[in-house]
Amino acid sequence: MGKQRVLSGVQPTGNLHLGNYLGAIRNWVEIQEQYENFFCVVDLHAITVPHNPATLAADSYTIAALYLACGIDLKYSNIFIQSHVSAHSELAWLLNCITPLNWLQDMIQFKEKALKQGENVGAGLLIYPVLMAADILLYQADKVPVGEDQKQHLELTRDIVNRFNHQFAKDTPVLKLPDPLIRKEGARVMSLTDGTRKMSKSDPSELSRINLLDPPDQIANKIKRCKTDPVRGLTFDDPERPECNNLLTLYMLLSSKTKEEVAAECQDMGWGQFKPLFTETAINALKPIQEKYQQIMDDKGYLESVLRDGREKAEAIANQTLRDVKAALGYSMPL
Repeated sequence: MGKQRVLSGVQPTGNLHLGNYLGAIRNWVEIQEQYENFFCVVDLHAITVPHNPATLAADSYTIAALYLACGIDLKYSNIFIQSHVSAHSELAWLLNCITPLNWLQDMIQFKEKALKQGENVGAGLLIYPVLMAADILLYQADKVPVGEDQKQHLELTRDIVNRFNHQFAKDTPVLKLPDPLIRKEGARVMSLTDGTRKMSKSDPSELSRINLLDPPDQIANKIKRCKTDPVRGLTFDDPERPECNNLLTLYMLLSSKTKEEVAAECQDMGWGQFKPLFTETAINALKPIQEKYQQIMDDKGYLESVLRDGREKAEAIANQTLRDVKAALGYSMPL
């Protein structure tokens, strides 16, 4: 028996922040030796909302370089850009045609984002969970590292698998049922300006997030200005103090201390004492990532070779799955 396979990805929309790192990428790094991994830059997903064509390609390379800088190891993992493997788009279309419309209309993220976009909402925003399903199913992934906010989309993926196999591959299932991998701590990193909202690249305020490539002075400024409360003594899990819980959790994850250690260390602290401690910890945690990122970006040929090799390995698996799906649906094969 070979290793189980993992598939995940991040959109190339702006700089990655602590939420992306602690909620996803660090988890990938920690588990990668256990699995055969495919980590893609999901640039097809990036255009489901208004985007900047002038920066999309450069942003895609930035995300790929950050994967490597954060510790993704090519001995265990493949890195590629989603749109470079055309099977993603083709399988998404095929699966769209068998996915009931009401399943997509029930997606919470669609409702939230459609509300923000108003009349400008595109059809891609409605059907992108099917593209996400195609991303996963092309590689017959066993596990999918996801944040809590993506769990509903993985459930949709499982529903699509069951529907497809029942209708078109009853005797010999074509698509594999994936399971979620959800990190307990840090699965949902919250905004620095509102501890009840998720840290997000789409938040218009830069003060809401610490980006992985922020220089030390910006990190210090953001932590200095982040939302807190007037209570002395810092504690986890108080529903009346969401910002306190979020900042302690970030400090715990970046310092690699246990929850018990942080609770004991910070129980008598005020914010004036905690913020400098958190600032130093965040800067020190991000420094090696930033240094490695710069080395990678200074060697464009290396990054291109990583993405080329990743695409070739991804295509070999994805194209076989696509052929099997098309055969089950009754398509003729190219001569």
